Amino acid sequence: MLDDYRSAPIGDEHKALFRFVDRVNRASATIREADVEEVLAAGWSQEAVYDAVTVCALFNFYNRWVDAMGVQDMPAAAYEAAGVRIAAHGYAPDEGQAPNPTD
Repeated sequence: MLDDYRSAPIGDEHKALFRFVDRVNRASATIREADVEEVLAAGWSQEAVYDAVTVCALFNFYNRWVDAMGVQDMPAAAYEAAGVRIAAHGYAPDEGQAPNPTD
């Protein structure tokens, strides 16, 4: 899927959505009503199209911000520790408790 959605073992409806998302990422200024109609015809709702565009826009923003600010990636062990912490405690700290970055 990550290498090529076109040949991935997913349904045609997902391929239509990913084709649209790819176009949003690469050439958003060229999106036309016909592009949206193709996604709708594949079975997706207007809300799903809105969500897909919103997620693309936000991740493009985040990636540019991270790159411009020089934010460094975490080591793999830090991601694993964060996953364990989030699985055990959720994303938000308990009420009244400050988040502990070393958890």
